[in-house]
Amino acid sequence: APFATMVLADLGADVIRVDRVSEVRPERFGTPHPDLLNRGRRSLAVDLKTPAGRDLVLDLVRSADALIEGFRPGVTERLGLGPADCLAVNPRLVYGRMTGWGQDGPNAPYAGHDIDYLALTGALHAIGRAGERPVPPLNLVGDFGGGGMLLALGVVCALFEVRGGGAGQVVDAAMVDGVSLLATMVHGLRQMGRWQDARGSNLLDGAAPFYDTYECADGKYLAVGALEPQFYAELVERTGFPLPPDEAYDRTDPANWPALRAAWARLFRTRTRDEWAALLEQTDACVAPVLDWAEAPRHPHLAARRVFVEHAGAEQPAPAPRFSRTPGAIRRPPPHPGEHTDEVLAELGLDAERIRALRDTGVVG
Repeated sequence: APFATMVLADLGADVIRVDRVSEVRPERFGTPHPDLLNRGRRSLAVDLKTPAGRDLVLDLVRSADALIEGFRPGVTERLGLGPADCLAVNPRLVYGRMTGWGQDGPNAPYAGHDIDYLALTGALHAIGRAGERPVPPLNLVGDFGGGGMLLALGVVCALFEVRGGGAGQVVDAAMVDGVSLLATMVHGLRQMGRWQDARGSNLLDGAAPFYDTYECADGKYLAVGALEPQFYAELVERTGFPLPPDEAYDRTDPANWPALRAAWARLFRTRTRDEWAALLEQTDACVAPVLDWAEAPRHPHLAARRVFVEHAGAEQPAPAPRFSRTPGAIRRPPPHPGEHTDEVLAELGLDAERIRALRDTGVVG
């Protein structure tokens, strides 16, 4: 949910985050919070378990385009802020729900994390080296790709329908749904008999020696993705890779892949990563240096496109995608919980005395 709302804020949405009153630390106000996922929004601290706190959120909902929540199923209903409650005060509201398992099904009430959602969908089974255990791909596939990104898309699509005269609705974004959708191509390859279920035995999972990473002379790595014949031919030509007259190095036969991999590994260990990158990167050989987190922002291509920007003293990825007329922007640094409580409540029409009374009673922070 934080990633989905970060994307929406980057692209122009006015996002207000509702935080817990217990997390408010006024002494930290005025300095950016380090959690970059919360950039671009304001924070209102409310005790949702009080009737007055619930009413404040419903007042926000009355004029909002969308509400996004990331609780377990049933929590917002018990708080009096479920879809029925919110759509009753704003029939055009888009109500986005972010969970791992979804709003229904046997696992829906229980906790989980990215690795669990990948495990259940089959995606985790496919990631890893041959003969070794599955490897979690950080939390990029479930939390962000299959979860937050699809939630943001779903909210925007539902808003588009509202703008066309439709009514509000609920967007149930589940990570198990999204991860499965992301894997559609693999399911298609399986249907065509072109994907083996064993890890590390397919074209795109590290089995092919022309689609893998190689250690270089300095211990750093090179990524090779020369899938198509013409790109592989250029890789062979530029590196001087030895091609004997026999068929031992025929890359179209998977039986030759172990020998090919060993030969490429020997060759790539003869130069440093950056020496290979200077020779191969800006060519059709489909080769790139494997950079670490600190190196990436300073790579000439990423620097030229300003893929990373500095905002409020923090270097971070820039908004994406790019628009020719209405570009995205980081509009404000991540807030501390409750940092904009007075500002948001004033916009709702509450005067200073009423805001002070709500704070004194612990409804807001």
